[in-house]
Amino acid sequence: MTYDHQKIEPKWQKYWEKESLYRGIDFSKKEKRYILIEFPYPSGERLHVGHGRSYCCLDAVARLRRMQGYNVLFPIGWDAFGLPAENYAIKTGIHPSITTKENIANAKKQAKSWGLSFDWEREINTTDPDYYKWTQWIFLQLYKKGLAYKKEIPVNWCPKDKTNLADEEVVAGKCERCGTPVERRMQSQWLLKITAYSDRLIDDLKSVDYREDIKAQQINWIGRSVGAKIKFKILDHKSEITVFTTRPDTLYGATFLVLSPEKAQDYLDLIASDKRSGVADYVKKALNKSELQRQEELKDKTGVFTGLFAQNPFTGEKLPVWVADFVLSGYGTGAIMAVPAHDQRDFEFAKKYDLPLKEVVKNEKESRFPNEAFEGEGTLINSGQFDGLQKEEAIDKITQFLEQKKMGEGAVDYKLRDWIFSRQHYWGEPIPIIFCRNCWEEKSEKQKKEAREGYDFSKIDGKEHAVVTVSEEELPVGLPFVENYKPTETGASPLAEIKKWVEVHCPICDSQARRETDTMPNWAGSSWYFLRYLDPKNDKRFADRKKMDYWLPVDWYNGGMEHTTLHLLYSRFWYKVLADLKLVPGIEPYAKRTSHGVVLGPDGQKMSKSRENVVNPDEVVVEFGADTFRLYEAFMGPFEQTIAWDPKGVLGVRRFLDRVWKAQQEVVSRKLTVDSGELKRKLHQLIKKVEEDTLSLKFNTAIAEMMKFTNQLAISNYQLSIEDWEVFLQVLAPYAPHLAEELWHGLGERDSIHRQPWPKHDPKLIAEETVTIVVQVNGKMRGKLELPAGIREASVTELAADLDSVKSHFYGKKVAKTIFIPDNLINFVIS
Repeated sequence: MTYDHQKIEPKWQKYWEKESLYRGIDFSKKEKRYILIEFPYPSGERLHVGHGRSYCCLDAVARLRRMQGYNVLFPIGWDAFGLPAENYAIKTGIHPSITTKENIANAKKQAKSWGLSFDWEREINTTDPDYYKWTQWIFLQLYKKGLAYKKEIPVNWCPKDKTNLADEEVVAGKCERCGTPVERRMQSQWLLKITAYSDRLIDDLKSVDYREDIKAQQINWIGRSVGAKIKFKILDHKSEITVFTTRPDTLYGATFLVLSPEKAQDYLDLIASDKRSGVADYVKKALNKSELQRQEELKDKTGVFTGLFAQNPFTGEKLPVWVADFVLSGYGTGAIMAVPAHDQRDFEFAKKYDLPLKEVVKNEKESRFPNEAFEGEGTLINSGQFDGLQKEEAIDKITQFLEQKKMGEGAVDYKLRDWIFSRQHYWGEPIPIIFCRNCWEEKSEKQKKEAREGYDFSKIDGKEHAVVTVSEEELPVGLPFVENYKPTETGASPLAEIKKWVEVHCPICDSQARRETDTMPNWAGSSWYFLRYLDPKNDKRFADRKKMDYWLPVDWYNGGMEHTTLHLLYSRFWYKVLADLKLVPGIEPYAKRTSHGVVLGPDGQKMSKSRENVVNPDEVVVEFGADTFRLYEAFMGPFEQTIAWDPKGVLGVRRFLDRVWKAQQEVVSRKLTVDSGELKRKLHQLIKKVEEDTLSLKFNTAIAEMMKFTNQLAISNYQLSIEDWEVFLQVLAPYAPHLAEELWHGLGERDSIHRQPWPKHDPKLIAEETVTIVVQVNGKMRGKLELPAGIREASVTELAADLDSVKSHFYGKKVAKTIFIPDNLINFVIS
């Protein structure tokens, strides 16, 4: 027995839209819940099953929260500027302004066909001038605060996409989007000073509920290192080399110094003529590689001796100075002291070039020196007055001594770089900056001398031009229509060819000036979109402050792990800047962040047209229905894990829904007023289980429990009252909204099931079957579990280990022993 989803689902979608069922109400007296999914790129591929995983599951959360009485905001929009849309336009030969509009219409139709409960009245589009006016406005606030500047830097150039890429967009030396090997070149770029917020971006993670691996990715990407800067005098010269190290305790073991190729350029004039050309050639070749490529080639270390020697400030020993491409300019000072006895990378380099090794940390149990470097902790030896000290005390005392003798100082360094913000592409937000030669010439000599390059002025064709901001009244700077929107071979933006647009009168002196022709990256519009949802039609400010005070922070934000070190970091940075300007409440935009796993093709491989394993969600919806698609996306496996699409699983979910359809007819035909106590108990267990699992990302087990209940219902010959059957439909509604609505109205109900309160389970009905199990780590209570009496140790172990309050204590450690007392306690002993 089956139901006609093609008839039922469109009917209820129209009804929900007509009733404005899913509007978030500003300033409602109800407690708010702002639930956010990452808005999609409207590329030509439409929405795919990966979108469905996040959207359908978080939709179930939003629907449950509404039924629980919360005022829910669950918005949608389109991240429509940037490479995905532009590449599709280039591929089809149709202008991006046309393809983007068409693709948004297609994706919107898809999203509605899935029955997603978005508040469509708040829909946004990053290519809408009314939207990007405020993206440009926020950029100007960054500039005025000294956080946006222009500088000629080595950039990652993708020869296929013909654009510069941020470091985060280069994966294994290749373009993140197209897989083409990346080249290095020098180019004048706008950068945002995200590094000024490094500490806060790490420290403020303590105030939010992010999954531990998400926090760890952000912390590792920023890469905060505490150590010391140490000065090494270059012998026979007045110059010195300053290094940054996290291990000043090993200073006595330094046997040579290594400069990055970038840093080596500062010392070329000091190098003797017989060695200078060889060093220069090495530096030139190294700079043609991206930093990531250099890191990937670490197995085959290369270097060149400069002929220079520096002096160890503690021992007076002569240390040869080398140049090697494994040293990166962006970390520390671009120079390192090499301690080959206690750093494996230095050890391998020293072995290759026959450089000395000197042991200064002793650990009889763990060290395998001289067979390999010992990087662990131990007792200092061969370290003069510091012999016998352990690592932490040695670091403190040596750093203090360096400072006293003015040989160095304590320091903190970061791996994070400033965000390369400009792109030489057409399809993006124009940067609201004008360059004026006349304004520069009118400055006094004193003003010119004090002017900062990249902020107060920029050089164009070798001549200084004053940097002038477009006045806020003139925003937005509209993106002009151009016939040829393809990127250029020279690296200049296609906008540079539009003379009428480029040439403009300076807003300060009214003389001839020129616009900035670079555009913003696709990360710009997504760095603040969650704010615009709160007030999408406001033309006076990016969002009303009172609305922000009501809705923020976002209560639950779900997205892909691939955006943890890109979008998530960037948007947190922008929010902190706006918070410093007193424009938004609080210090963090998202109270909670979760991520979903990737959906692979049925063959277990990443979906691609070449493999012919792409699953089209539209086909699934047409053949099996939106509710089947939604349920399968939630049921296919643990939400956080990568899962392969299984057509048999889709069929199994559809059969479950058909059984629900049949069950209603069976229940109604029996007209019971009192049902069996056992089924009643199972129903109340189901209410509790589905609620808890939905709010803890265990969507698959929530659906499994519903399937189990319908099986038990059939076995009991459908001995359930209509009143309790209605309760079951309410539990089903967040996951299968169309079928639940159809069956609900089939029982004579007139209002939507999605306006009904979430049923409350009766603790008395399930109390006798459950026990409270205390969860401990090393004897300290870290949580509790309400579980069926008599549950086996293996099940308790799995559930206890999955508690967030327990997982955080497992990080980097091993469970040495598990102590289990049935129906009472489980204790993990970790080491």
